[in-house]
Amino acid sequence: MRLPILGLALAACALAAAPSAPAQDAGERRAEATRQAEALLSAVVQVRMRASPDARSSETLGATREGSGVVIDGNGHIVTIGYLVIEPEAIEITTFEGKRFPARLVGYDHATGFGLLRSLAPLPNVTPMPLGDAAALAVGEPVLVMPHGGPGAVSFAEVVSKRPFAGSWEYLLDSALFTSPPTLAWAGAALVDRGGRLVGVGSLLVRDAVEPGTPRPGNMFVPIDLLKPILADLQDAGRAKGPPRPWMGLATEEVEGGLVVTRVSPDGPADRAGLRRGDVVVAVGAVPVRTHREFYRRVWALGPAGTEIPITVRQGAATREVRLRSIDRFDYFRAGKGT
Repeated sequence: MRLPILGLALAACALAAAPSAPAQDAGERRAEATRQAEALLSAVVQVRMRASPDARSSETLGATREGSGVVIDGNGHIVTIGYLVIEPEAIEITTFEGKRFPARLVGYDHATGFGLLRSLAPLPNVTPMPLGDAAALAVGEPVLVMPHGGPGAVSFAEVVSKRPFAGSWEYLLDSALFTSPPTLAWAGAALVDRGGRLVGVGSLLVRDAVEPGTPRPGNMFVPIDLLKPILADLQDAGRAKGPPRPWMGLATEEVEGGLVVTRVSPDGPADRAGLRRGDVVVAVGAVPVRTHREFYRRVWALGPAGTEIPITVRQGAATREVRLRSIDRFDYFRAGKGT
């Protein structure tokens, strides 16, 4: 399939950083850019998941989920954003050519948010996308955002910041990639550098892509560099090696210098300890915490999953210490591989 518009776009992106070439080479450059575009498009698949009937994540994420994934090797491994595929009963992928194949979840990493799938059948006419170097991306650099949907779904964006990201659901990245303008098909989308390499996987739509508190809509991508050290572990064991982090089952929001509890996971550690929506987290042990980063770093420093976490909370006019027994997040969400 010829894709002259996207091919020329890729050529322009590449030429933005390259010295001018002789005019007689323009045809060759356009042909190569078109070939590269076709290969990139073939690597991006649609991911559809139906959750297990008893999936705990269905309450917040839905019983059916849909997004994108990226084929990264010749064995049919597909990287996507994990919330699309956690607790699956069935997973189906659809290639650029519209062919559907069953897949299974082979690995999940709560710390980074990556999910790793594997197609249960060979994927015809698919060229795996090579992994790039997210750390080498510069702020201001042009990138392609590629969700499933063909050339019409592909858009140009700019890396507008590289900075830490903390989520309300006990999630923290030391450095995430933020792009603008935003795409509305962000979940699992490929972030591609001008060399045609995968540098990030789409996670969120954000209001403040440049810096917190400054309105400019965009998307947050999880850097692919975080996948590389754990990829073999996910393929072999389904999770990263090492002691799991303590998990509390507690969602909070930063409000006027405090952490207000917005959700408590049913029958999770925080729920069993008596924390409720509207409580305000004041400290971990004797150390005050006011931001997600302070809160998570302090909790994770206490020890691995199973560690008792002393949390001081304000409940109405009263302040009290709650001691909750943390768990491994994998033990809370139902194990499922999907078929």
